[in-house]
Order: sequence, then C-alpha cells, then structure tokens
Amino acid sequence: MDYQLLEVKNGKPIKMWTYGVPVEDDARQQLINIAGLPFIYRHLAVMPDVHLGKGSTIGSVIPTQGAIIPAAVGVDIGCGMMAARTTLVAADLPDELFGLRSAIEQAVPHGRVVKRGRRDKGAWETPPEPVNAAWAGLLPGFKRITEKYPRLKDTNHHIHLGTLGTGNHFIEVCLDEADRVWFMLHSGSRGIGNAIGSLFIELAQDDMRQHIANLPDRDLAYFEEGNRHFDDYVEAVGWAQEFARRNRAVMMQHVITAARHVIAKPFSADIEAVNCHHNYVQKETHFGAEILVTRKGAVSAQKDELGIIPGSMGAQSYIVRGLGNKEAFCSCSHGAGRVMSRNEAKRRFTIEDQIAATAHVECRKDADVIDEIPMAYKNIDAVMRAQRSLVDVVHTLRQVVCVKG
Repeated sequence: MDYQLLEVKNGKPIKMWTYGVPVEDDARQQLINIAGLPFIYRHLAVMPDVHLGKGSTIGSVIPTQGAIIPAAVGVDIGCGMMAARTTLVAADLPDELFGLRSAIEQAVPHGRVVKRGRRDKGAWETPPEPVNAAWAGLLPGFKRITEKYPRLKDTNHHIHLGTLGTGNHFIEVCLDEADRVWFMLHSGSRGIGNAIGSLFIELAQDDMRQHIANLPDRDLAYFEEGNRHFDDYVEAVGWAQEFARRNRAVMMQHVITAARHVIAKPFSADIEAVNCHHNYVQKETHFGAEILVTRKGAVSAQKDELGIIPGSMGAQSYIVRGLGNKEAFCSCSHGAGRVMSRNEAKRRFTIEDQIAATAHVECRKDADVIDEIPMAYKNIDAVMRAQRSLVDVVHTLRQVVCVKG
C-alpha cells in the first residue's frame, strides 16, 4: 500500500502519502478533527507536504457532500503556480544576474507597505493596460458579488491584479535538466481573495453560532447546501479563483517583458506552460458521485494533467504529470511543506545561514526573508519519493534568480 491509513473513531478514515516524511502531532489532530465532520465523503487524502494550518491542515484534500468549509480554502483563495518554458538556454542569460532580478522586481509590484500615508509598494499606483484588460473580464462577476456584499467593494482588487504579494510568494528564473530557461511564479487572489475568504469565514461562524461549540475548532464552521451563503460562497470563491489565475498570467507577461529588456537574444516563452491552483475548491466526480473537493495546499493530478511542485528558495522544483490516483482524489502535494513556523525559522537561523543556503541563487539575503530559508521546509526529495504513485516527474528545475514578496 502506497499510503498510511489512519482510522478515526466516529469519523472517516485518513489516507496519508507520508512515508519517509515527518508529520506533526498537531497536524495529525487537526486532520482527525476534519475527518469527524458528518459530511466528509469516503476519506481524507493527505499529501506528503502536510503541516498545521489555520482551521484545516495544509497538504490535505477534503472531499465533502452537501456542505463547504470556507476556512478550509482559507483567505489566499486560488493561490497557485505558473511556469513557462522559453526558447532560451543557460548560456543566453547575462553573466551578472542581478540586472535580471532588478528588472523583474521593477516590473511586478511585490511586498507590502502598511504605514499610513505611504503608497503600498505591493499595489499598482496606475495599473498598466494588461492589468486593465484582465480586470475588464473580471468586473461583471465582481459587480454581482458586491451587489450582495457591499463591504467587498472597497478592497484591493484592480490595483492588486498582476502583483505578487508577500510571504512565500515568489518569481523565479529556473534552469531544467537540459539547461533550458523557465520562468516560474507563485501567487493567488491577493487582497480581494483575502477579503472574500475572511467575510465568508465570519458568516459561516455566525450562521453556526448556536452549534459552533460542538465543533472541534470554530474555523471548521461550514455552510450546508441550500443555505443562501452556500451558493454565494461558491460563486465568490469561483470568481476569486479566476482572479488568481489571471493574476498569475498578467504577472508572467510582465516578467517576460522585463526579461526581454535585459536578455539580448530574442526568445519565445510559451513552449510549455502550466497554470495551476493549489488552494481552492471545485465540483468534481469521484467514485461515481459529484462532490466538492477542497485542496488546501494540494494540486490536481488527474491522469496526464500537468502540475507544479516547488521546493524552496534554495531547492529544486518539479513539473509533474498526474497519474490519476483515485484514492488520492487525483491530487499531489503543492510543495515541500514547512517543518517549522516563520517565527521559529527567524529564531533559529541567521543572515549568514541564509546566504550559505542560497549561495547559488541571485536573490535577497536579508533578515526579512529568513523565514523562507530552505531549512524551514521539508526535504523536497523525500516529499517526491512519498508521492511516486501520484505523479511522474517531467522536468526538474533549479532556480538561478528568485524574487520574494
């Protein structure tokens, strides 16, 4: 058997693709809490990058019938990856890569400024035309949602489209096993996704206020099918996921344009392209039933479907092809998965550690990125071994430039 089975008293079983990788006790308990909910379908599927999350466990696939848990999707709705292979090879890149990193950093807003009265560097001051064109396609859906929920109107939406964000979001220039150049990035639905997620988590908790004490965690509050908020959430989360997909596509356009200003050789960047969510919910059919599948830090890996599994800012990443493993609800991991919190990483490691761990990468090496140090993540090789029955590796990528939010 390629997975470990955890039976849950008064709940559905948990199937864990975690051979050879650590699983925290807190994450295991969180999975048990979810498996005990009455609307879980058949079993939970747990990916090898599993670790403790807010409300629900990151690296889990949660199949439900007749109900949906907003906090299981969370507030980074539609977070995911995009990668594009170019016609360039390593020798075509400039010898000094700082100029390429700087060009990308100038082309894509990233990070955040939270002080009052100062412009947020992570948002557009004046959105460029590709952003406006993408927003025009999203606007009708946004109007429908905000007519019902006016508090979502005054959020960062248009000015966050085509921007990176903070934390573990990144843009990379990578080389594959044949030294071909790829661009890869990681981001989601930004401020508007956060606002939608936060609003519906609140509404779920409010709707269940009489019953919430019976839940093992108030963040497992849910909407039952037939509830008005159920349908509204399905619409809003679907829109946010489309925002996230377009956000990545617009960013990729700007990355490619920036690279063309620095790289002398003309190139194309659509030889192979993948754009996939790893934090989302959608209707799917499994074991003959139509269900809702929430992938919280997991990627769809249907038979022959392409996906992306990044390592860390110092470890390799993978372009993979799904094997359609039915027991895993046709899923795979979304990355390496953290082995320690951000605060623990900052406490344990120094700038010197960060410099040593990313010596081969043109990237920031300051105190503000220590929480993303490669040692804060599981060993990506062990994670990939644990999911050999879920995906095949198509390309192995190593980064040479990394832009962090």
